[in-house]
Amino acid sequence: MGSNAYLLPDYASVEMQENPQLRGKRIAVCGSKEDRHGIVLTASYPAKWMGVKTGMAIWQAQQCCRDLIIVPPHYTEYLRYSGFVREILQDYSDQIEGFGLDESWIDITGSIGLYGSPMKIAKEISDRVKRELGITVSIGVSNNKVTAKLGSDYKKPDGITRIEPDNYKELVYPLPVQDLLYVGPATQRKLNSYGIRTIGQLAETNPKTLQGWFGKVGYALSAFARGLDTSPVARQDHTATIKSVGNSGTTPRDLVNNEDIWLMLLIMSESVAMRMRELGMKCTVVEVSVRDSNLMGFVRQRKIETPTNGALEIAKIAFELFKSNYRWGNPLRSVGVRGAGLVPEDCAIQLGFFSNQEKREQLERLDKAVDTVRQRYGYTCVQRARIYTDKGLGKISPKEDHLVHPVGFFNAG
Repeated sequence: MGSNAYLLPDYASVEMQENPQLRGKRIAVCGSKEDRHGIVLTASYPAKWMGVKTGMAIWQAQQCCRDLIIVPPHYTEYLRYSGFVREILQDYSDQIEGFGLDESWIDITGSIGLYGSPMKIAKEISDRVKRELGITVSIGVSNNKVTAKLGSDYKKPDGITRIEPDNYKELVYPLPVQDLLYVGPATQRKLNSYGIRTIGQLAETNPKTLQGWFGKVGYALSAFARGLDTSPVARQDHTATIKSVGNSGTTPRDLVNNEDIWLMLLIMSESVAMRMRELGMKCTVVEVSVRDSNLMGFVRQRKIETPTNGALEIAKIAFELFKSNYRWGNPLRSVGVRGAGLVPEDCAIQLGFFSNQEKREQLERLDKAVDTVRQRYGYTCVQRARIYTDKGLGKISPKEDHLVHPVGFFNAG
């Protein structure tokens, strides 16, 4: 196995570097309350010492720290600093793989002969980032990607942690199971219901049992928990094959009926379809996801006969999927649409006996004409009339507000 490091830059240190008046103070970078993203994304050391933790609601953080300074996130700045960090990493390896907005893996196997041990290289990178950029990073050092990421979370926001076979069980087994890559809230709840609360308990569970609970992902979770991962770090010029295009988000208010859902699906489908057209692709699978006020939800998808990148068609299919799978109870707070099974937009298709191909081609030409206008004058210059029926939901601009989310680990590796 090679030597990998995972770097996790700290948003709070970026804010303090850009605004020196915040240095040494109790600050928390938080999402917008108005847009219902009001949780702590990261906090400064003084705030953490008062009990402020990532993922807390703002009101909870303020109870821990009465004089907490709330700072909104500035994603453009985080991307800019992420680029600066990548330039430093390029001095040590050409195998640098991004994961999300600002996180990266770097394979330093080939650099050991030039720069010394993995820990020495990690220390040098950390010192350079502080000295040259004025921010801090957390670094995990290991022999694989999954464990390196665990190490970066072990000592935040400024620390270096080595996790390798000789100390793996000591450091990792006591950690909560949700610290493991790809153990999200739903997987955590299911594991907890079976009495599995730590990574060690997950590692000691029979892989066949996990496969029975989670399908093939169960085997991956078992391997990750035992510190086994053979996926390589992609080279910096590597372009991952795009297998799907999607968009989702928390809504400004609760969705309480089908009319609300239809509007949100239409908004999300507009951005998904436009991005597919930019890629010259069409989808053969449409997926819809929802989450209610208790953070419970579902994901459903449907294979379609004729590939499409039309917003209205995607929205209608997603709406049908929703109506056939949801019975109104709790209000909904999050909606997502995804087009998967991408194929080139000029691929050959089998025409259906009842399909109106002429109308489909007219709608495709209309969509492309709208794209041209939006590229020149902005995404919101042309909107469907339906968008203006609800000022709260209609103000969402998913294409322009869209953030870079983590590349799917299984797709990337």
